[in-house]
Amino acid sequence: MSVLRALCGRPALQLCRMFSSTSLPTLTLFTKDPCPLCDEAKELLQPFKHRFILQQVDISLPENRQWWDKYKWDIPVFHLNGQYLMKHGVDAALLDKLLQDIEKKNM
Repeated sequence: MSVLRALCGRPALQLCRMFSSTSLPTLTLFTKDPCPLCDEAKELLQPFKHRFILQQVDISLPENRQWWDKYKWDIPVFHLNGQYLMKHGVDAALLDKLLQDIEKKNM
C-alpha cells in the first residue's frame, strides 16, 4: 500500500514534472489535403510518435504561401526543430539517429 501511495502522491508528481521539463523535439510535416504520400509517411512515423511532437503545416492555406512556393512538388517534407530533415517520405534510420542524438543531449 505504501508503494501505491508513494507512486500516486506528491513525490511521484514532482518526479514526473522533473522528467517532463525536458521538452520533446518538434517534427514538422509540410503537407496538404489530400496527400496520399503524407498519409503513408504519418503511418511510418507511428513507432517514433512518443519521441517528438508532430506539427503539421498545410501548405495550401493562404497564410502558408511561402511553404507552397518552396515545397509544392516535394511533399511530404519534414523539419526537425526548425531545420530541414527530409522530403518525399520517411527515412526511419535517419530520424531514429537524430532523435537518439537529441535524447542523449537531454539526459
